[in-house]
Amino acid sequence: MDIERVEKLIRLMQQYDLSELQVKETEWEFQARRGEKVAAPIMVSAPAMPQNMVVAGAPQAGTSGQQPALPDKNSKVITAPIVGTFYRASAPDQAPYKEVGDRVNPDDVVCIIEAMKVMNEIKAGVSGTLRKALVENASPVEFGQGLFQVEVG
Repeated sequence: MDIERVEKLIRLMQQYDLSELQVKETEWEFQARRGEKVAAPIMVSAPAMPQNMVVAGAPQAGTSGQQPALPDKNSKVITAPIVGTFYRASAPDQAPYKEVGDRVNPDDVVCIIEAMKVMNEIKAGVSGTLRKALVENASPVEFGQGLFQVEVG
């Protein structure tokens, strides 16, 4: 989902005082209504999400400084590719996908982020050892927010 695109559409609705907006494209559909009956936008469907994003170095613009300072150049941070709720396991009664100290490979699932009732698996995107979990389980996360710190190698 392109959250910036959704926010832009909502701003256009507000700017032109529209009560309803519907956009349909080949792989994407958006519908929103304002007024007494429906208070929030309704998302119908969205294209596939990127499965992971790994960023090293200083915080990116728009992350509100939530990226941790990295101790050395051998560390990378697995970041949230979407806005949603962070979960370390697939269900409350299940073990976390990965624990601090575990080895990870690029295709290993390290957590899920729930966005609009859809569970999105987040992959490590890097080989190394998980050194630090940067988010508490069941916490809201923003796009680009650091989730885990990985020692590469």
